[in-house]
Amino acid sequence: MRALRLEMLADNPIAFLETLAQAAARPHEAFRQRLAQAAHGGRLAQFVADPGGRARLIGHAGGTVLPETPGETVVFAVYVTPEHRGGKVLAELVEAVAGWSRASGRERLMLEVVEGNRRAVRAYEKLGFEDTGERVPHPVLPALTELRMRRPI
Repeated sequence: MRALRLEMLADNPIAFLETLAQAAARPHEAFRQRLAQAAHGGRLAQFVADPGGRARLIGHAGGTVLPETPGETVVFAVYVTPEHRGGKVLAELVEAVAGWSRASGRERLMLEVVEGNRRAVRAYEKLGFEDTGERVPHPVLPALTELRMRRPI
């Protein structure tokens, strides 16, 4: 998971909430603890695409719930390795989050995408997400704007 996280940050540094340097500085144990935390309960989950065998992980998507929107799962840290983009990996990861969300009693998914990232917007639209018209500042780089997308479970 650590190797995948570092790849995510190197490939698309503005899409995630930490820098490559911050993630690289965290010990392996911190990654293990985060995964263990996400493995139980209905407030946080992480899913990975694992092709099996000795191959490296090829994708990730997380889900969490915010106190102000208890009926909605926020999809975060979505990433698919370049060689697996355009296939079914993204859909499988998002559906894993949706299944977890449904089991936790939530009715819709929400995610945020940096405005101008047309490739990501198109990919999410294919999965049923719609632009809500809401715009929010990027949480780390406030000069950037993110658009919100939602879909029912």
